[in-house]
Amino acid sequence: MRGPSFLPGLFFLLSLSEVIIHKTKASCTCPQHAYCVNGTQCTCDHGYVSRSGKEFFTFPLNTCEDIDECKPPINIYCGTNAVCQNVNGGFHCLCNPGYKLLSGDTQFQNSNENTCQKTTSSTTTEGMKNVSRSPAPEPSQLQSVVETFKSFLTNYTTLPGMGEKGEVASWATTVLQDVESEALQIALKFPEQKIQKIHNSIMAIETRVVTDNCSEEQIFSLNTHMNSVDIHCDDIVQENIQGPSAIAFISYSSLGNITNETFFEEANEKEQVYLNSQVVSAAIRSPRNTSLSKSVILSFQQMKMKTSSEKAICVYWKSTGEHSQWSRDGCFLIQANESHTICNCTHLSSFAVLMALTKQEDDPVLAVITYMGLSLSLLCLLLAALTFLLCKAIQNTSTSLHLQLSICLFLAHLLFLTAIDKTKIKVLCAIIAGALHYLYLASFTWMLLEGLHLFLTARNLTVVNYSSVNKFMKKLMFPVGYGVPAIIVAISAASRPHLYGTSNRCWLNLDKGFIWSFLGPVCAIICVNLVIFLLVLWILKKKLSSLNSEVSTIQNIRMLTFKATAQLFILGCTWCLGILQVGPAAHVMAYLFTIINSLQGFFIFLVYCLLSQQVRKWFGEIITPKSESGTYTLSTRFGTDSKPSQVPTLEYGPARWRQESRDLRTKWATSPDPPGIILSLDPFSLY
Repeated sequence: MRGPSFLPGLFFLLSLSEVIIHKTKASCTCPQHAYCVNGTQCTCDHGYVSRSGKEFFTFPLNTCEDIDECKPPINIYCGTNAVCQNVNGGFHCLCNPGYKLLSGDTQFQNSNENTCQKTTSSTTTEGMKNVSRSPAPEPSQLQSVVETFKSFLTNYTTLPGMGEKGEVASWATTVLQDVESEALQIALKFPEQKIQKIHNSIMAIETRVVTDNCSEEQIFSLNTHMNSVDIHCDDIVQENIQGPSAIAFISYSSLGNITNETFFEEANEKEQVYLNSQVVSAAIRSPRNTSLSKSVILSFQQMKMKTSSEKAICVYWKSTGEHSQWSRDGCFLIQANESHTICNCTHLSSFAVLMALTKQEDDPVLAVITYMGLSLSLLCLLLAALTFLLCKAIQNTSTSLHLQLSICLFLAHLLFLTAIDKTKIKVLCAIIAGALHYLYLASFTWMLLEGLHLFLTARNLTVVNYSSVNKFMKKLMFPVGYGVPAIIVAISAASRPHLYGTSNRCWLNLDKGFIWSFLGPVCAIICVNLVIFLLVLWILKKKLSSLNSEVSTIQNIRMLTFKATAQLFILGCTWCLGILQVGPAAHVMAYLFTIINSLQGFFIFLVYCLLSQQVRKWFGEIITPKSESGTYTLSTRFGTDSKPSQVPTLEYGPARWRQESRDLRTKWATSPDPPGIILSLDPFSLY
């Protein structure tokens, strides 16, 4: 049966086959971007550093990583109006948008070679204009436009945020207009070639020429880079223009890197907006932004899958020079799914899709319920903790568990109420999120220990090793209760510290499934405690049914039922309502979850303090002078002609309870006239 144990190691070694490249000199095997030295050890190529930090290494699973010279501590300086760009194994410098080297080169190596000079935007596309005037065949001309613009765009769109915002806006506007103009000119220069398609990794162009009259209902569809536009023929063919008409549809793969969401004119604090499509342009011979008789339909393939909490916004590039920006005027959303967005626009221009993660407004009623419920819970948890700490009569292993659970829940709820929305300082917010992560995980771990102790206590009603429960729990509870949550939080914080804290709440980020570092353990604990609760009920039912039918008649069955139900709240089983907040019932579940779980502290104080006879006696001694102590049993009722009868009491542990139960069963079985005793048996009072 050892075979399966080797599978994980086998899969791991196979996965390395794409990473390890054997560069063998003698018996030396080195990873990618490394070479062998003297046949005995490896060293990384220039521009790379080993993961271990050592210059020479022999461990074959070590890897060489690229050195980013553009960031500290190296932080290459390229001079004014220029920026450093990191590449694999090195770097180079580029002029900012609107600047170029006097030599005409596109890149240089250091500030001493910096000759970046400001240039007019029109010169950047002069090469494409020269292409359109050349006598080359039309496919070659359109291809030349694409290739010329590719090298130009590659240099200027890989560095988001370069240059002043106004300069970038003006540059982008000029580029969009010039490319549209050149594409239309080339299409109309060769009208016999009705459809032309050219594309590369940076951009794609499709043009269509219409030479004949067409019906009003005829629709042309153009596609580039998985984006498309549908336009009516009568919007292309216009009465005031002689000769053939044409439409050009262009997709830019990387232009959105600089014309990003920061140019959205309606950006506000309530929405997190990002560009989620390629920038596309649709143009005819009429001026840009001219209203059409019939609207066009644009279809975009999204670069990132849309989530249910995001909404798509259809926008166009409002060309106003240095003040150009994305605007939604005249563009409307038709439909959006996870992968595509369809827009309706009443004019032609350049278009894109923005995704907005709307900041959800808090439900005022739910907020009031939360604050009132948690405030009551905090008060009850504080009183419960003080009771468990000061009441000597009840201090035992169970009380220690109750005390630690009360402390963890109190601190978690208090931090939640006072600091969950302190998002202005990111570092502080991350610390708060980490503290909440730990405190709530610790609370659930103590709930698990509560459930385990309840099960062991119930099981020991039928066996004679009650003392082993206390010994076991005393050794186990503190290392598990506080150690396990610490390990989980430490691993989470070390692997993805940037996912602690969001823009709206100081809690765990949903990205990359990070929330499961909390939900995973919580769901597991809830399931375990539910199973434990059902097992405890089964054990107690079996034990009670073995008693004399007259004896096992329970006087306070309602109280027993209430205490059993309360254990569901105390053990955290009702937290599963939080996971069920999906679909149409999400709003109702949110209210149920808030109401029920904000009262968890109240149930702890009620069940373990107010309903405890010993605690009530202690409260009475505090309020009134101490009176003569008496002997208490859970509940007795005397027969009309009998003396007071003793019943099994749980105050001295399961062993005493079992012995008294056996003695009474023997006595009542041999008695010709058993006394009219009704046993008030409350198994949860033992716990």
